[in-house]
Amino acid sequence: MVTALYIIATIALFASFLKSKDKTMLSLKKAWKSFENILPQFLSILVIIGVMLAILTPEQISHLVGSGSGWLGVIIAAIIGSITLIPGFVAFPLSAALLQNGAGYMQIAAFISTLMMVGIVTLPVEMKYFGRKATITRNVSAFVFSLVVAFVMGVVM
Repeated sequence: MVTALYIIATIALFASFLKSKDKTMLSLKKAWKSFENILPQFLSILVIIGVMLAILTPEQISHLVGSGSGWLGVIIAAIIGSITLIPGFVAFPLSAALLQNGAGYMQIAAFISTLMMVGIVTLPVEMKYFGRKATITRNVSAFVFSLVVAFVMGVVM
């Protein structure tokens, strides 16, 4: 499947090049700049994942946020997700690595959903633009919704 996508992308790039060499080259330069901007974040997260997986054994991960950790593991994962500020393109590979090393689906669902929706680190900026009441209401609602998502994932998976 992945190979087919590479083939399709290559054919589309070639067709674009035939249609307009200048626009294609400009697009490739913009894509390279985007890649250069994302690369430092991506590499730092890969290092963090590597160090974390080197320090924590699968048994420790399973104990903290494994399916056997129950709602305590969900709350731990939700708190970590609420505090952490990492982009989605990094969070999903991190979650996959955690799942492969013993984390539970409910716990990862809580981690990902709080990571995307709750912003403890960004509270001051959010309060500045939206006000204290709206910010707190939004973050508390998002946290509760994340627990609901975790519960649903626990039932489904």
